[in-house]
Amino acid sequence: MTTEKEPDENDTTSVRPETDAFVLDVMLGKLAVHLRLAGYDTAYAGDRDIEADDRILELADAEDRILLTRDVELAERADDSILLTKRDVESQLVELREAGVKLEADEEPSRCGRCNGRLDAVPEDADTPEYAPDPADTDCWCCRDCGQVFWKGSHYERMKKALD
Repeated sequence: MTTEKEPDENDTTSVRPETDAFVLDVMLGKLAVHLRLAGYDTAYAGDRDIEADDRILELADAEDRILLTRDVELAERADDSILLTKRDVESQLVELREAGVKLEADEEPSRCGRCNGRLDAVPEDADTPEYAPDPADTDCWCCRDCGQVFWKGSHYERMKKALD
Protein backbone atom coordinates (compact mmCIF):
# COMPACT_ATOMS: atom_id res chain seq x y z
CA MET A 1 0.00 0.00 0.00
CA THR A 2 1.39 3.36 -0.97
CA THR A 3 1.56 5.96 1.78
CA GLU A 4 0.38 9.36 0.70
CA LYS A 5 -0.44 12.10 3.16
CA GLU A 6 -1.75 15.54 2.44
CA PRO A 7 0.61 18.13 3.93
CA ASP A 8 -0.67 19.86 7.03
CA GLU A 9 1.40 22.95 7.77
CA ASN A 10 0.08 23.03 11.37
CA ASP A 11 1.00 19.42 12.11
CA THR A 12 4.42 19.35 13.75
CA THR A 13 4.22 15.72 14.84
CA SER A 14 6.16 13.09 13.05
CA VAL A 15 7.01 9.62 14.13
CA ARG A 16 9.23 6.85 12.97
CA PRO A 17 7.35 4.29 10.90
CA GLU A 18 6.56 0.94 12.54
CA THR A 19 9.74 -0.39 10.99
CA ASP A 20 12.95 1.59 11.06
CA ALA A 21 14.04 -0.07 7.82
CA PHE A 22 13.81 1.29 4.29
CA VAL A 23 14.89 0.12 0.86
CA LEU A 24 15.50 2.81 -1.74
CA ASP A 25 15.45 2.20 -5.47
CA VAL A 26 18.38 3.28 -7.61
CA MET A 27 16.90 6.77 -8.17
CA LEU A 28 17.34 7.73 -4.50
CA GLY A 29 21.02 7.14 -3.67
CA LYS A 30 21.68 10.58 -2.13
CA LEU A 31 18.61 10.23 0.07
CA ALA A 32 20.01 7.00 1.55
CA VAL A 33 22.89 8.83 3.23
CA HIS A 34 20.52 11.33 4.87
CA LEU A 35 18.27 8.57 6.22
CA ARG A 36 21.28 6.75 7.63
CA LEU A 37 22.35 9.95 9.38
CA ALA A 38 18.87 9.99 10.95
CA GLY A 39 19.51 6.47 12.26
CA TYR A 40 17.39 4.52 9.80
CA ASP A 41 18.46 1.09 8.57
CA THR A 42 18.55 2.07 4.89
CA ALA A 43 19.30 -0.40 2.14
CA TYR A 44 20.06 1.18 -1.21
CA ALA A 45 19.39 -1.03 -4.24
CA GLY A 46 22.46 0.39 -6.01
CA ASP A 47 24.73 -0.76 -3.17
CA ARG A 48 23.45 -4.29 -3.70
CA ASP A 49 23.65 -4.16 -7.50
CA ILE A 50 19.88 -4.51 -7.77
CA GLU A 51 18.04 -2.63 -10.50
CA ALA A 52 15.14 -4.92 -11.43
CA ASP A 53 11.85 -3.95 -9.82
CA ASP A 54 11.00 -7.56 -8.91
CA ARG A 55 14.27 -7.95 -7.02
CA ILE A 56 13.73 -4.65 -5.16
CA LEU A 57 10.26 -5.86 -4.12
CA GLU A 58 11.73 -9.20 -3.01
CA LEU A 59 14.31 -7.36 -0.89
CA ALA A 60 11.65 -5.14 0.70
CA ASP A 61 9.54 -8.18 1.54
CA ALA A 62 12.39 -10.43 2.72
CA GLU A 63 13.86 -7.77 5.03
CA ASP A 64 10.54 -6.17 6.07
CA ARG A 65 11.50 -2.78 4.64
CA ILE A 66 9.39 0.14 3.50
CA LEU A 67 10.08 0.89 -0.16
CA LEU A 68 10.95 4.48 -1.07
CA THR A 69 10.70 5.17 -4.78
CA ARG A 70 9.86 7.75 -7.43
CA ASP A 71 8.43 4.99 -9.66
CA VAL A 72 4.61 5.06 -9.47
CA GLU A 73 4.14 1.52 -10.79
CA LEU A 74 6.76 0.09 -8.43
CA ALA A 75 5.20 1.86 -5.43
CA GLU A 76 1.78 0.44 -6.34
CA ARG A 77 3.20 -3.10 -6.45
CA ALA A 78 4.83 -2.90 -3.02
CA ASP A 79 3.12 -4.00 0.20
CA ASP A 80 4.42 -0.88 1.98
CA SER A 81 5.85 2.09 0.14
CA ILE A 82 6.22 5.82 0.11
CA LEU A 83 6.06 7.41 -3.32
CA LEU A 84 8.30 10.44 -3.70
CA THR A 85 7.75 12.88 -6.55
CA LYS A 86 10.60 15.35 -6.14
CA ARG A 87 14.09 15.02 -7.61
CA ASP A 88 16.25 16.95 -5.12
CA VAL A 89 17.09 15.52 -1.70
CA GLU A 90 15.81 18.46 0.36
CA SER A 91 12.38 18.25 -1.30
CA GLN A 92 12.36 14.47 -0.84
CA LEU A 93 13.03 14.99 2.86
CA VAL A 94 10.04 17.35 3.01
CA GLU A 95 7.89 14.68 1.35
CA LEU A 96 9.05 12.08 3.88
CA ARG A 97 8.31 14.42 6.78
CA GLU A 98 4.84 15.03 5.32
CA ALA A 99 4.37 11.25 5.20
CA GLY A 100 5.08 11.11 8.95
CA VAL A 101 8.74 10.04 8.95
CA LYS A 102 10.74 11.51 11.83
CA LEU A 103 13.83 13.18 10.41
CA GLU A 104 16.53 14.41 12.73
CA ALA A 105 20.21 13.61 12.89
CA ASP A 106 21.24 11.12 15.55
CA GLU A 107 23.19 12.93 18.27
CA GLU A 108 25.45 9.88 18.32
CA PRO A 109 25.62 8.51 14.77
CA SER A 110 24.56 4.88 14.51
CA ARG A 111 24.66 4.07 10.76
CA CYS A 112 27.44 4.24 8.21
CA GLY A 113 26.59 6.70 5.45
CA ARG A 114 28.61 4.65 2.98
CA CYS A 115 27.42 1.05 3.57
CA ASN A 116 24.65 1.20 6.24
CA GLY A 117 26.72 -0.79 8.76
CA ARG A 118 26.51 -0.10 12.49
CA LEU A 119 28.92 2.43 13.98
CA ASP A 120 30.98 2.12 17.16
CA ALA A 121 32.58 5.01 19.03
CA VAL A 122 36.33 5.18 18.50
CA PRO A 123 38.20 5.23 21.83
CA GLU A 124 40.21 8.40 22.54
CA ASP A 125 43.50 6.48 22.54
CA ALA A 126 42.85 4.63 19.25
CA ASP A 127 44.71 5.23 16.01
CA THR A 128 42.64 6.52 13.10
CA PRO A 129 43.37 6.72 9.37
CA GLU A 130 45.23 9.78 8.05
CA TYR A 131 42.03 11.36 6.74
CA ALA A 132 40.33 11.29 10.17
CA PRO A 133 40.91 13.58 13.14
CA ASP A 134 42.51 12.41 16.38
CA PRO A 135 39.75 10.84 18.51
CA ALA A 136 41.31 12.48 21.59
CA ASP A 137 40.31 15.84 20.07
CA THR A 138 37.16 14.95 18.09
CA ASP A 139 34.51 12.28 18.67
CA CYS A 140 34.81 9.65 15.95
CA TRP A 141 32.85 6.56 14.99
CA CYS A 142 33.98 3.55 12.96
CA CYS A 143 31.81 1.32 10.78
CA ARG A 144 31.82 -2.31 11.86
CA ASP A 145 31.41 -3.45 8.25
CA CYS A 146 33.56 -1.26 6.00
CA GLY A 147 35.92 0.36 8.54
CA GLN A 148 35.13 3.93 7.43
CA VAL A 149 35.72 6.49 10.19
CA PHE A 150 33.19 9.31 10.66
CA TRP A 151 33.08 12.47 12.73
CA LYS A 152 30.81 15.49 12.89
CA GLY A 153 32.51 17.73 10.38
CA SER A 154 31.18 20.13 7.75
CA HIS A 155 29.52 17.32 5.75
CA TYR A 156 27.62 16.19 8.86
CA GLU A 157 26.55 19.77 9.58
CA ARG A 158 25.25 20.27 6.01
CA MET A 159 23.26 17.05 6.17
CA LYS A 160 21.95 17.85 9.65
CA LYS A 161 20.78 21.23 8.37
CA ALA A 162 18.99 19.51 5.47
CA LEU A 163 17.25 17.16 7.92
CA ASP A 164 16.24 20.06 10.15
